[in-house]
Amino acid sequence: MFLLTIFSESFLFAAHALRTNKLRTFLSLLGITIGIFAIISVFTVVDALEKSLRDSVKSLGDNVVFVQKWPWAFGPDYPWWKYMNRPVPDTDEMEELKKRCKKYEAAAFFVSFNKTVKFKSSSIENVGIISVSHDYEDVQFLDIINGRYFTEAESDGGRAVAILGANIADGLFPNTDPVGQSIKVMGHKLMVIGVLKKEGESIMGTSKDANVIIPVNYVRNLVDIRNDNFDPFIMVKAKPGVTNAELIDELTGAMRAIRKLKPLADDDFALNQTSLINNQFDEMFNFIGTAGWIIGVFSILVGGFGIANIMFVSVRERTNQIGIQKALGAKNIFILLQFLTESVMLCLIGGFIGLMLIFLLTLAIGDSAGMDISLTTSNIILGLTISVLIGVISGFVPSYSASQLDPVEAIRSN
Repeated sequence: MFLLTIFSESFLFAAHALRTNKLRTFLSLLGITIGIFAIISVFTVVDALEKSLRDSVKSLGDNVVFVQKWPWAFGPDYPWWKYMNRPVPDTDEMEELKKRCKKYEAAAFFVSFNKTVKFKSSSIENVGIISVSHDYEDVQFLDIINGRYFTEAESDGGRAVAILGANIADGLFPNTDPVGQSIKVMGHKLMVIGVLKKEGESIMGTSKDANVIIPVNYVRNLVDIRNDNFDPFIMVKAKPGVTNAELIDELTGAMRAIRKLKPLADDDFALNQTSLINNQFDEMFNFIGTAGWIIGVFSILVGGFGIANIMFVSVRERTNQIGIQKALGAKNIFILLQFLTESVMLCLIGGFIGLMLIFLLTLAIGDSAGMDISLTTSNIILGLTISVLIGVISGFVPSYSASQLDPVEAIRSN
């Protein structure tokens, strides 16, 4: 009860002091507002960037292993020519993996390249032609809003059928239902059997909106699907309850057996998973976070010194008042809390204004940034916590010096 009384009276004294010295209050708030705005805005943008990147990687599949020629992360001191001389995966190897492995749920072959797609007099250049085996739908989620996926007979028989991304469908068929129509790729007609739901482009530039999906057994008659430039790979999805590590162990043994590698020979394939990218993101965002703290600390220091200076001035101006309070029986702790509360209130108000500016900025930016930028609860708490800490640190010395004044000397100061 005693402490509550001290805090409430200190709060009232602090509020009166802030109202009385409006210009001083404004200048003090400005430094803290700029400091909190600088540090929390950096963290807000970094959090949005990290979430967007990780969501893009997550769309590849947390439980999917990619059998490829090139690794996503290069090991130290590994000769470049060994990577260059590796063969690319092919469909026969995928079929062998299906026979030898027991821990996978689905496996699909994937190869892509860019070509022009036409419908009558309309055409779209540089379209991503995605050539896949039948189980692709079981490895990667496809949201088909119009039409259907390939039948097994269409996939295995290499039928001339295609599924369009949303942007391709809108571009070639603005006023017509694409399903049942024929498009041309490399001069060959393909019947459209499905259209994907629009998903938008991720920050990594990955999206199915600008793609056309075709059975790989049809595409193999048009291009060499083992061309290094197309970077073909096999996607293998783990069974429920099977970890990626367990699946990788099985795939490693199976691939070495398929390629007849000797026991001491190095692997001539890479088994990639999204955790490799996430690990690189961890390092990158740790560095960015450290840089953000450095920027923020310098900004906060400026505001903190401003608060400390203002509080020393406030103590000097109210020395006589402090003497009278102490003469009337005010304890040292009351004087200390009175000024410390004023300092914390200044910083909290400045921090709140800084957070409001960030919030308004995120609303103004909206979706124009290409990612979801929002002021999170954790960043709000961080901003207010920093404000309180700066208030305590900056205001403690002036508050303590005020609490230690001799009442007689303080009254005589005027």
